[in-house]
Amino acid sequence: MSGNTVTIPDDRAFASFKAECLCEEGWSLTCSKGGITVWTQGLEEGKPVHKIKCRMVCKDVSAETMYDVLHDTEYRRKWDSNVIETFDIGKLTVNADVGYYSWKCPKPLRNRDVITLRSWLPIGRDYIIMNYSVKHAKYPPKKDMVRAVSIQTGYMIQSTGPNSCTLTYLAQVDPRGSLPKWVVNKSFNFLAPHAMKKINKACLKYSEWKQRHNPNFKPWLNPEQTTLPSISLSELSIQHAESLENIDESSLPETHEREDSD
Repeated sequence: MSGNTVTIPDDRAFASFKAECLCEEGWSLTCSKGGITVWTQGLEEGKPVHKIKCRMVCKDVSAETMYDVLHDTEYRRKWDSNVIETFDIGKLTVNADVGYYSWKCPKPLRNRDVITLRSWLPIGRDYIIMNYSVKHAKYPPKKDMVRAVSIQTGYMIQSTGPNSCTLTYLAQVDPRGSLPKWVVNKSFNFLAPHAMKKINKACLKYSEWKQRHNPNFKPWLNPEQTTLPSISLSELSIQHAESLENIDESSLPETHEREDSD
């Protein structure tokens, strides 16, 4: 994942991601409440890259259901109120694809989007899903969006019982812009824990929803089911942050909009 060569993560990359999810050394505890813990790293004044780690204990969701929910693009459109648009572009291997995701940012910031190479790996009853930003010629930055960069983002799901698991979310992202301090604080103290709770709620409703929407269609478990076109690594290149627009939104004031109650 260095230079301009796009590679599909190997076992060492998954092992490294898992180790970072489990490690607490070098991380600053930001908040811990209601079974959700948030850590941050490298939050220096003027530093563009934000690194965050969230861990949630789920006492009523199996690791298998959590894995399905995080994979299911169609279901995400239903429960993720921050999503503007999300779709899969093409498959690379049986456990790697390329996709697009755009999301709403706190007003009055401009909304962001990313193109990412996503890969996944079940390890026993544990699961890892991770991604990093790539460029695809057919999906250039949009005029009404800021193209962000995922340096490395992903989830680790650890089974703790037949109907319980622990979810760890790890993100190293360059939002391409100088963000106001209130946005950074809000992201770590409210938005991240809120997003984790929404994932948990979505998991509780997934079985009922899935029974009415292609119940046997799970290409992340059964790759022969995929309808995605195959794409080649040669169609992709690394998305370097320096080549994208960098905007200064640091002086924008906070607007008090009604938060989603889900």
